[in-house]
Amino acid sequence: MRISEKNKLEKIIIVGDRVLIKPKSSREQTKSGLYLPPGVQEKEKVQEGYIMRVGPGYPIPADYSFEEESWEEDKEDVRYIPLQAKEGDLAIYLQRDAIEINYMGEKYFIVPQSAVLMLVREEDL
Repeated sequence: MRISEKNKLEKIIIVGDRVLIKPKSSREQTKSGLYLPPGVQEKEKVQEGYIMRVGPGYPIPADYSFEEESWEEDKEDVRYIPLQAKEGDLAIYLQRDAIEINYMGEKYFIVPQSAVLMLVREEDL
């Protein structure tokens, strides 16, 4: 099987309220024409990138009601409140809350939903 951008991320499972972001290629030149050394752009407080994978969301506590019989089989159906972010969105996020990882030679960031400031979504109408 040939490894492509899509199928190399299929084995990744993002946990909880986090998203996997591939950073957008940064500008190497300022508006005035000065070239920036590597790493200067990465130290800015706010970054942007594309969301590659999304976690299931915020877990909802189990409902322990008295209406159920104690001898019935316990079923632990975990439910989640889904995240606003979707795969393919452009995310503006806080760099200080991002955790950098390298996966198969690519740089990604794992960011909690709370650190995402804005999403840009191009919907097909």
